[in-house]
Parts: sequence; structure tokens; C-alpha cells
Amino acid sequence: MHSHTLDDWRHDHVFLGAAHQRNERRTWLVVGLTATMMIAEIAGGTLFGSMALLADGWHMSTHAGALAIAAFAYRFARRHARDPRFAFGTGKLGDLAGFASAVLLALVALLIGYESVVRVFQPVPIHYAEATVIAAVGLAVNLLSAWILGAGHDSRHHHGHDHGHDHDDHHHDQDHNLRAAFFHVMADALTSVLAIAGLLAAWFHGWTWLDPAIGIVGALVICHWSWRLMRDAGAVLLDAAPDAGLDAAIRARLEHGDDRIADLHVWRVGPGHHAAIVALVSDSPLPVEDYKMRLADLARLSHVTVEVHRCNHSH
Repeated sequence: MHSHTLDDWRHDHVFLGAAHQRNERRTWLVVGLTATMMIAEIAGGTLFGSMALLADGWHMSTHAGALAIAAFAYRFARRHARDPRFAFGTGKLGDLAGFASAVLLALVALLIGYESVVRVFQPVPIHYAEATVIAAVGLAVNLLSAWILGAGHDSRHHHGHDHGHDHDDHHHDQDHNLRAAFFHVMADALTSVLAIAGLLAAWFHGWTWLDPAIGIVGALVICHWSWRLMRDAGAVLLDAAPDAGLDAAIRARLEHGDDRIADLHVWRVGPGHHAAIVALVSDSPLPVEDYKMRLADLARLSHVTVEVHRCNHSH
């Protein structure tokens, strides 16, 4: 019989997403693209005397900052994945970064909304030709960035299925850090599309009111994205029960005969990774390892703690 040593029972707590390094590289690439476009818009606005370009450049700087937060979060999580100071690893750092980015996204939306309302009552002169060209280039950069980041969303479909317990709950495994970065570039793309539409309408038809009106609509859409991201990332940070299907799967595998679950806690520790603490009561309890083996085929369950108590008439 093989005798186990202490090292045999020790294990890592690395709960990073399956595509963590790939998503990190994508995010840094988009940071570079966004920062380059930001500098071009600020320089163009200064050279052409266009406040619209200058304002859009500084607006893009907030997105560049949020994307940098996402990139540094990936880097920190990877470098400290095995740091014993983090009890369950650094897998949730992306959710923290995603929540912070969602707050910044909401602030951007409020600023766009405020500026748009002000411009309804106090129209400003617009350099249509220069502003339209730069906005079009900005849109191209944003769409390229969205394509780079959007490809990372496919990674959430690569996690193992729970043998009949998938329930289409892919959003429980999403990388909220990547999702936040994606929303930032989509918000910028949306504002570019709306800006181009408003500029062309004002330029050719004299509808100067359309530019700020479209800005208000864009602000409301971005606020909605921000709220969804804050809600989802915040739930992970507060250890909200992530998936009723996973909870039911655990109960179905453990509650056999006179075995009953007295206490069950399931929470997300990283994209595609969940932890569970289970307290079982039974008239005739089995060894703890037997119960763990019943859960071994749940691919999304990465860390399991089981305690068993003998309790006559447990049901």
C-alpha cells in the first residue's frame, strides 16, 4: 500500500481562466491601439483647433486607463497565482478589475450625458471635416479592438460540461475583466458611430440638435452596459451563489441513501472555477474521499471541502 506524505495532500489554488494569458496579450494590444488613437486625437484637436477632437481624445484616455487596469489585473493575477497570501488564489482579481472598470464606464456615460445636455442649450462651433475624419479613424481602431477582445469571449465555451448540467449558464464562467475591456471599446465604438451620424447630419442638413441628442442616447446605452457589468462582477465579489444547476448537481451526487447535505456553500473563485464546502450527515457515513469521488466529474468544481458527521435518523 502506498503511504501518503504531507506533500501528496497539498495542492495549488490556481484558478485563472483557461485563456488567461491569451486574453492578457489581447488586452495589452488593445491598450496600445487605444493609447495611440488617444494621442492622435489630442494632437489633431490641438493642431486643428477642434474642441470636439480634443474632448474625444481626453474621453478616450478614460477608456485607455480602464483597459490598462484590465491588463495590469491579468498580469498581477498571473504573477501572484501561487502566492499563499491569497487563500483561494487570484482568480477573482479580474472580477475586481471588471467592477472598477464598470464604475469608470458609468462615469464616462455621465460625462457624455452631461456634455450633451449642455450642448443642447449652448451649441459650440464644430470643425466638421476634421472631426468626421478623426471619428472615422477612431471607429476603425475601436472595431479592430473589439474584434481582438471579442474573440476571447469564445473561450468561455471551452470549459467542460457537467454531464447534463450545463443549463446554458455560460455567463457564470465569463471573464469579467475581458468583458469590461470589451464594453469599453464597444462604448467608444458606439460614441464614434453616433458622433459620425450627428456630425454628418449637422454638416449637410443643419440639424445641430442631433449631435447632443445622440450623445444622450449613447450615454443611456453605456449606463446600461455598466450596470450589467457591475451587477455580475459584484455578485462574484460578494460570493453570491453562482449557478443553481451546479448546486443541484452536487446535491444529486451526494444525497444517496441516508446521506443528507446539512450545509452547502458554492461560490466562484475564477472564470470557469468554483469552490464548494459541503457538510454531510449520515447514519452510516462513508470516508470523505468517497464523497469527493462522486463530485470528481463536475469539471467546473475546482476546489471541494467535505466534512461528514454521523447522525442517526439524518433524514
